[in-house]
Order: sequence, then C-alpha cells, then structure tokens
Amino acid sequence: MRPSKILPGAALLFTLSLGLATPVTDGTVHGANPAYMDTQVSACVDFNRYANGGWIASHPIPPEDATYGTFRELADRSDDTLHEILETVAKRTDAPQGSDEQKIGDFYASCMDTARIESEGIKPLQPEFDRIAQINDLPSLEQEFSRLQAYGAPVPFRFSAQQDRKDSTQMLASAGQGGTGLPERGYYFAHDEKSQKIRDAYVKHIAKMFVLLGDSEDQAATESTTVMGLETKLAHAEMSRIEMRDPDSTYHKMTLAELQGLTSNFSWQGYLRDIGYPNVTEVNVSQPKFFASLNDLLTSVPVDDWKTYLRWHLTAAAAPALPEKYVEESFDFQSRTLQGTERMQPRWKRCVEATNRRLGFALGKLYVKKEFPPEAKARADKMVHNLITALREDIQTLTWMGPETKKAALAKLDAFTPKIGYPDKWRDYSAYKVDRGPYVENVLRGDSFEFHRSLDKLGKPVDRTEWGMTPPTVNAYYSSSMNEIVFPAGILQPPFFDPKADDASNYGGIGAVIGHEMTHGFDDEGRKFDGKGNRADWWTADDLKNFEERAACVQKQFDAYVAIDDIHEKGKLVLGESIADLGGLTIAYKAYLKSLEGKPHPKPIDGFTAEQRFFLSFAQIWAANDRPEYIRLHVNTDPHPLDNFRAIAAPSNLEPFQQAFGCKAGDPMVREERCVIW
Repeated sequence: MRPSKILPGAALLFTLSLGLATPVTDGTVHGANPAYMDTQVSACVDFNRYANGGWIASHPIPPEDATYGTFRELADRSDDTLHEILETVAKRTDAPQGSDEQKIGDFYASCMDTARIESEGIKPLQPEFDRIAQINDLPSLEQEFSRLQAYGAPVPFRFSAQQDRKDSTQMLASAGQGGTGLPERGYYFAHDEKSQKIRDAYVKHIAKMFVLLGDSEDQAATESTTVMGLETKLAHAEMSRIEMRDPDSTYHKMTLAELQGLTSNFSWQGYLRDIGYPNVTEVNVSQPKFFASLNDLLTSVPVDDWKTYLRWHLTAAAAPALPEKYVEESFDFQSRTLQGTERMQPRWKRCVEATNRRLGFALGKLYVKKEFPPEAKARADKMVHNLITALREDIQTLTWMGPETKKAALAKLDAFTPKIGYPDKWRDYSAYKVDRGPYVENVLRGDSFEFHRSLDKLGKPVDRTEWGMTPPTVNAYYSSSMNEIVFPAGILQPPFFDPKADDASNYGGIGAVIGHEMTHGFDDEGRKFDGKGNRADWWTADDLKNFEERAACVQKQFDAYVAIDDIHEKGKLVLGESIADLGGLTIAYKAYLKSLEGKPHPKPIDGFTAEQRFFLSFAQIWAANDRPEYIRLHVNTDPHPLDNFRAIAAPSNLEPFQQAFGCKAGDPMVREERCVIW
C-alpha cells in the first residue's frame, strides 16, 4: 500500500445538503459515505466517479499537495495528533536526559527554532565541506563516500544490511546502485520535451544551490553541468524500476575477494574499515553492472569533479534542515517542478513528519496510547484472522493450482506473522544523541544512527520482532523475507477501519487492505519466497504457467489504462500491486460472506445493500485528485497504480460486483476478458 490524501469537514456538509447519509450524534458518517458519490454516473460505466464523484468535486487539491485523497486526509489527522503530542512534550523541562520524551521534544523544538536555523546558516555543515575540499586522491575520496552515506546521501552507491534472500535467518551486507538525483534512470535519457525540461530544470536547480553556498553564477553553472554529467554516467549502468522488481535480478552474493575483483579501483577493505564493519566477508551486489561502471568512473572522472558532486549531494541531503532559502529551492525542484505542488507544508507539519521519520517509535508509543485502544487492536486482529481463513479456503478450491503447489501455498500461509498496531518491543534510541542545538546536526546524527543501526545487524540473528513502519504511519506492508503482514495503528482508523461502521464497509475498506497485503505473499514477486522467507521454487511447472497466464491478464489490463495524454500505466511495473488489489478484494468479499454465516442478512443502509456498501467502501478509500505533474512522475516511478484505476480495476473483474449493481455484458465495468487469480 502507499499513502494518498482528503479534506476534513467538507464531507459532512455535502452529506447534509444531499440528505442521503444519516450522521450520528457526533456529526460523523460511519462506513460507506453516500455524500462522496455522484449517482448521475452509472456504477456500471465508471465506478470511481459513481463512488467518488461528489468527493472529487468538493475536494480540490490543497496548494501544499501534489495529490490528495483519503490516505492523505487520515495522515493529516494523524499529524494533528502528533503535533499536539510534540507541542506538549517540547514544553517539558523535566524530561530525563536521554529519555525518549527528551529526544522527541528536543528534536521537534530544534526543527521549530527557525531563528537559530537562520542565524547559523550553513556553519554546522562547514566541517563537512572542509573535508570534501581536502580530498586529493582516491583513498580520501572513498573515505568521504563512507561519511556521506552515513548522513543520508547514497553517494555513489547504497550500502545497508538486509536479510539474505536464500537464508532468511542471516543478515547480509548489501551494496546497490545510487548517487543520482533524478527520480529514475529514464529521466536522464528520455527524448520527449517534458523530460528535457526536467533535466534543464535540474541543472538550474543545482546551480542555484551552489550560488546559495556562495559560488559565483558562472562557477555554479559549470559545477551544475559537472554534476549532471557525472550523474548521467552513473545512470547509464543503472537498472530500471521494472528490472529491479525481479528479486533474482538483484541477488548476486559475492565474497569480498570477488567484489574486489569486480571493482579493482575501490578498496572495499578500506571502506568497510571506515564505516566501522571490517569483519564483513560477503556482500550482495544488487547491480554488478553498475559497480563495474563505477569502477571505471573512479579513475576516469577527475577528483575535482567528484568533489563538486559530493558537495552537491551533501547540500541536497541537508537542504530541508537548512535556512529557508535552501528549503525553498529544494522544494521548488523536488515538489513544484516534479510534482506540481504549489506551496510548502507549514513548518509545524514538516517538523512533525521529520520527527516521526527519525524517532517514530518513540513518538509512536505516545500516539498509540492516545489513538489506538486495546479493543481496536483486538477487533483488527480478529479481521486479520478471518481474512487468513478465507484465503486458506480459497487456495484449497483453486482449479488452476495442483495439490503439490497448494500444499506449499498453505504452508506459507500458515507461517504468516500478522503484526497489528504497534510492536511488542520498542526501538532503542539510546545511541542517538538529540539536543536543542543546530537542527541540521540532529538530522545528520539521526541519519547516521539509522545507517549504523542497520549495519549493526550484521553477524546477529534476524530480529523478527522488528517493524519497518512506525505506529502512526498510514500504510501497511507485506515482507517477503519475514513472511509477515504489518498494519500500523495509523491505518487502523476511519475510513479504513471504523468500529462504529457496518461490517460490509469495514470488510470493503480495511478488509481489502488486509487481503491486499496477504496476497502480496503470492504475487509475481512474493510467490518466489517460501514460508520462511527464503527464495525458493515451490511451484510446479504447470502451476507456474497457469499463474503467469493469469498475471499477464492483469498486466494487459493496466497497460491499457491511459494516465494522462498518451502516457499509459506500465503494467509490468504495477503488476505486484495490481495482483494484490485483485486478490485482496476477492478474499475480503469471501471473508465478509463467511462472517454472515448464521446471521440474518443485513438490511440496506442509506438505500444501499450490504454488497453495494462493501464495494463502495473499497472504492472510497481510493478517492483522490492528482496534479498532472504528479501523474507523470507516479507512472514512471511508482509500482502502485494511480488511485482512480485502483478503484475500478479489481471490481471490474468480479462477478459479485456486477451482480451487486446489476451490470451487464458490454458495460465498461464488465470486462470482456476477466482476470481471475484468487
């Protein structure tokens, strides 16, 4: 899943004017909301407009956003709660030194102290700029690579610890492509007019940053051309987003000697010593071609060009924590040019999100006390287990999957680990120093803490209690290597999950989200891992062929969707998420029907049957408006389809949807070639 965005308040006003929904005494509509709909459009023609047309018309995109939908609305509410918490904690003077409360309070306060940030300028970064200026040979260049990587600048590659895909009990050092500033390698080479304009804007953006650092305009123009030239050379050998979706294409475990042979100009022994992990003996090299190319660039590119490149990437990484002129210039390219966003988020919101990004589990403890009571966790846990039961029964009845593969699939499902709301073991931030000194220093120390926290896992057993998202996050995920489904407290809120809503709405909302994450374990990537999280071939040849034929149907469906102008969705890029949407909705509907066993059929609410409310609730979690620039960026870089396609794609394949709304063959929401997997 991924966050999208909605405006609070407007829904109720529209509801009352239509006179359709029945608000409860607190003024809130629970479950599928008729006020969001446009019933002038047929559900069988465009279900997104039918379910969300009223919402789309009444919720223009705020100037601070590139896209705005229900995910963003809930994230905004979460931010309001976190803001209240942080304002309270930041005013405390009695928090014990080194405590979580002291750290989140000081981090937030240092971010909000704009007077100090402005007065200090770039002085806190000057020692780093001095180090870059002193580089005079390859060893000193490599030392600076390691230093800047720890500060969140992945130059010219990324280095971290990951689970070994073929032995999920072990952590493995991993090196991957990095060091470029545009969103995806295609941006460096596409010949269309818009791509060229983005490249030109990027070069101007780099030059403006160098001018802010004190360089002359002529010098800055030369430096920006140097950076763009070096990044283009790095991008030549990068893999595309689509290529990287295949886990086999990015798994190349090498001994240190083998890696040294691939990159003879780079001292891995020296690098590992510099970052503090000299005992590493094996590394997964995600993109060997990239590192072979980088090896040549280390000697063919002049040291002075590398110094210019590093100076730029340090500035770019630190810019959001620097004085406002740096923040505005960073926003101008990253958000205004690339996504069409008109205005920055207010300072408090940026500081809330920065605190959550670096101290999210400390902040999350206070969040769940306020927003996620035990009874909510218990009900969500019950829904998860109902969905698992529904998927188990579904697998057993599949006609295209043979008994051998079914047995392995069921074993994988039985090994699923659901994580609901928040972790049982909270993250330890004791090694992260936070004070009310320069904000950028808190940020860089936070990035360094996370860099080393990741690498500290090397040589230790895999911690299967760890979470990859903080509790306030409005999102969810499935991890192939952990074989786990994770639902933070942030998404277990209305409109996704509402204890006061009818079951049909909850199953169509959070039920489909749960089903989505579960079926990720069996999508085109997840199917390649077994119940222990290891890369394994557990499919028979015939069953794999049957699966790939069904997956090809989904890919073809999304290839046909026109995002904007002549730009289509990339079916292969969004295949995993699209399979998960289809599987998630299918399983959620079956789980909902199972929940009715032994109960009378629910009566209509607001004139809509339970089945209709199930599908309306699903579509309404994808209500969104997008800027044209955002659409282009999203289609090129994001493995998730655009929200308007997510609202219609899965339902258009399901007979229960067609029956619920009386759709007939030939209607746009009745696909001639139905995609069926689960």
